[in-house]
Amino acid sequence: MRRATGVVVGVVCTAVLAAGCSGGGGDADAGPSRDSRPSERAPSGAAPPAKGSVKVVKTLTTRLKSPWGLAPLPGGDLLVSSRDTGKILRIDKDSGKKTEAGTVPGVSPGGEGGLLGLAVPTEGEQAGKWVYAYFTSASDNRIVRMVYDDKKEPGEQLGAPDTVLKGIPKGQLHNGGRIAFGPDGMLYAGTGESGDGRLSQDRKSLGGKILRMTPDGEPPGHGNPASDSVVYSWGHRNVQGLAWDRDKRLWASEFGQDTWDELNLIEPGKNYGWPDAEGRSGKGRFRDPVEQWRTADASPSGIAIAKGSVWMAGLRGERLWRIPLRGAEPSAAPQAFLKGKYGRLRTVVADHGTGGGGGLWLVTSETDGRGSPEKGDDRILRLQVR
Repeated sequence: MRRATGVVVGVVCTAVLAAGCSGGGGDADAGPSRDSRPSERAPSGAAPPAKGSVKVVKTLTTRLKSPWGLAPLPGGDLLVSSRDTGKILRIDKDSGKKTEAGTVPGVSPGGEGGLLGLAVPTEGEQAGKWVYAYFTSASDNRIVRMVYDDKKEPGEQLGAPDTVLKGIPKGQLHNGGRIAFGPDGMLYAGTGESGDGRLSQDRKSLGGKILRMTPDGEPPGHGNPASDSVVYSWGHRNVQGLAWDRDKRLWASEFGQDTWDELNLIEPGKNYGWPDAEGRSGKGRFRDPVEQWRTADASPSGIAIAKGSVWMAGLRGERLWRIPLRGAEPSAAPQAFLKGKYGRLRTVVADHGTGGGGGLWLVTSETDGRGSPEKGDDRILRLQVR
């Protein structure tokens, strides 16, 4: 059998790869602080061990249809989006019981588009009261928010969508889709260039960018390159993962084309090179990735940060990468775990309720049309990482 169904413990070291991302046919697939330049903060703490470990301690739930986004609720339960059906399910953190929250109206699935990333405010008066969703409509990619009321009947727990941001270019490929609230209280979004690399260098386009906005979808007025724009960084091909380290630096995973996938340290106003550069170019006008992988080894999607390392889910690579950090640089060679055990890996999220923040939630992606589904796919796994 290609994939394991029980508990798995793995430590697989790999040499540092000048490596990264998906080919032309590949898958394009917090306590508020007002510091808007997290990558310039001084690093803190010692580097994590060079070698880590991953243990699958539980299969939380199974038989999910095209899962994509995953958002923890304040009490620890999870919301998961279904790309192709437009539904959002609530998953009990202990039993794995699935309850339908509702269907997001206006979702137009096709290719790599559909209902993608989710984000839920977890602090302040709005904690757990809103669900933000990034989805592909008939005309564009957009971000909406919906009142969430779990006291209502299953299937009717989502309010009418309020559009936060629209006009993000859509395509059969490269729709981006990851959204997350940063430690500054702002909403961030990773977008794709919808297959048109020219958009990545077009500062007026929302495609091929990382966006930063208020929870209402407005330019923050400070911290962005232009005070009247939500564009935070550009020159991206298809951003799939966003996460912040303890020094409030923003990290992002990105699909390359035929050669290199990327892990980037994001700074406001910087150009990350696409389509003029894929992977490390050494050209001073572009920011080079911190790590890169051959496309067959990664095709990265979601990322999370736990135990001093970036953890990166791989689709085509069918593995979970660990990149230990010391400050803004890797402190040791990346490691690969779970290779081929569970198939394509879409989303990874820190589980702050497991072992004092030492756990991860991991979502597989075998039912997205590019995998080889087996009985029980797709599933959410709980991982213990060190």
